Amino acid sequence: MLNDITDKKVKFLEEKALEIREAIIHMLLTAKSGHTAGPLGLADIFSVLYFHTLNHFPHDPEWEDRDRLILSNGHVCPVRYATMALSGYFPLKELSTLRQLDSRLQGHPHRTSLPGLETTSGPLGEGISQAIGIALSAKLDQKDYHVYVITGDGEHNEGNIWESIMMGSRYKLDNLTVIIDRNNIQIDGFTENVMPLDDLSAKYESFGWFVIDIDGNNISEIAQSLAKVQNIHEKPTVIIAHTIPGKGVDFMQNDYLWHGKPPKPDEAKVALKELRTLKNKIENDY
Repeated sequence: MLNDITDKKVKFLEEKALEIREAIIHMLLTAKSGHTAGPLGLADIFSVLYFHTLNHFPHDPEWEDRDRLILSNGHVCPVRYATMALSGYFPLKELSTLRQLDSRLQGHPHRTSLPGLETTSGPLGEGISQAIGIALSAKLDQKDYHVYVITGDGEHNEGNIWESIMMGSRYKLDNLTVIIDRNNIQIDGFTENVMPLDDLSAKYESFGWFVIDIDGNNISEIAQSLAKVQNIHEKPTVIIAHTIPGKGVDFMQNDYLWHGKPPKPDEAKVALKELRTLKNKIENDY
């Protein structure tokens, strides 16, 4: 993977991120329930992962040598579902079934329901432990695939997160990358008011991890950081991605109240208009 990313590819990924955001709004509007702020904030990261970084084949989701992507904070799954549909894992029309009875797109991902999911997400704090097990298995089997795990910042209130961080360092899992969605909100308020996380970079470094700090809504920074981890040896990597919750929709941005509620029809209309304006701006800027 190249460390440099072309302007043309950046534009493509930015447009994909906006398509993902539009799909998220439509999904949540139809479902009338679900999480909004986190999925919108993570769209840039998912765009880069699925359309640039991951070694995967949507039409062969069980390919043995695929990279593994674990979603620890499963409530943000609308961003994953939207990205998977746009990349070809299942038909786009299925996105309208989010959170409905008998749908494959549950409110938290269910591994056996949908091809392309590596784990079932629900209780917070489990994803890094699961990813460590998969990364250690790859080492034992002498496989070259990389294991990525998306986790929330508020999720770091869970004690088992820190147990797994110790284990990742203990086994020098350089085939493991944790991406923290550092958006500073959780369902009860701002993270630093609920349970201060303080300096996550210093904490991970003290546990023996290689730390990369980025703007999680900057396509170039995301792509370059994910390329950089391929050259890190003898230790796992954490990318602390500072994102804007509700990114792309002005009245949702940085408002923790949008953590766990969907838009109403009039709000969705405004949101989609803003996203289309951003898309037009990208097309005119390049």
